[in-house]
Amino acid sequence: MTKKIRLHEFQSYLASRLAGTGDRSAAGLLGLQAGSDYWLLDLADSGEIVPLSPLTDVPLTKPWFAGIANIRGNLYSVVDLSAFLGKEATPQNGSSRLLLIGTRHGSNAALLVTRMIGLRSAEALNTEAPDLQAPPWAQQTYSDNEGRRWRKLKVRELLADDAFMDIGA
Repeated sequence: MTKKIRLHEFQSYLASRLAGTGDRSAAGLLGLQAGSDYWLLDLADSGEIVPLSPLTDVPLTKPWFAGIANIRGNLYSVVDLSAFLGKEATPQNGSSRLLLIGTRHGSNAALLVTRMIGLRSAEALNTEAPDLQAPPWAQQTYSDNEGRRWRKLKVRELLADDAFMDIGA
């Protein structure tokens, strides 16, 4: 019975953190690297992070469509985020990860990224002027005290982007 109560308390704590009702100074952004670019996602939108599993190629798709992954019996379409942005393809190695971004929004979409960096606090970042040349889902930019430039990825807007959904070659 005690284990069930502790699990319930832990789940309540996580739910309050994701809803933003927890400690406001806590990290609320997930940092990742795609190619040479650094990205931030709201923790509530980030989805599950899984090690890179074997990908099944899909013929007649754009080069940035990495394939289909079977994650615990569910199929996910996998987009190489770096290649989607017109940059180098993500190497598929031990540090590469799949970020399951679409589940919360009703889509089995995943991003192939170079590596996960971890949680970041919004208070530790400096807001920069928006990059109006970038797509609407990637215009918000930040810098950190190490001189890195971060882009904030808006998952819902990315999933609604026609270019992201059009995988046919």
